[in-house]
Amino acid sequence: MSGITLHIEDPKWRTHRGLQARLKTAAEAARKAGKLKGDFTILLTSDKALRALNRDFRGKDKPTNVLSFPSGDGYAGDIAIAHGVTAREAKAADKRFADHATHLVVHGVLHLAGHDHVRPKDAKVMEPLEVKILARLGIADPYAMPQ
Repeated sequence: MSGITLHIEDPKWRTHRGLQARLKTAAEAARKAGKLKGDFTILLTSDKALRALNRDFRGKDKPTNVLSFPSGDGYAGDIAIAHGVTAREAKAADKRFADHATHLVVHGVLHLAGHDHVRPKDAKVMEPLEVKILARLGIADPYAMPQ
């Protein structure tokens, strides 16, 4: 699992036992499935930090769950994930925090690998790949409609 750096900026991320190892495993699985070359960093941070990144890079002055910043020259890029948004979304969807955070890591890595979901035809490629990776990690389909 070399080449994947987890940088924990918000201490709330440290309160989830076993999460760091789980996220690195998920990142490696997504890297393999997405055929991503190069090292990358995952920043586990706060809503405030994601709001600033979202504002500065996307012109949206609000926090979001995950942002990916693809790079080049042998370095794949960076992913940033907000703790508070992740926790609220997990609670609202009645999902475990660790499962939702894992999904966001997979989602972010696939973005670094060049996948997107803005257009429906792209989403039809990216989302099933996410579901397949998550299933291998023992996580239910995040896009399935609740029963």
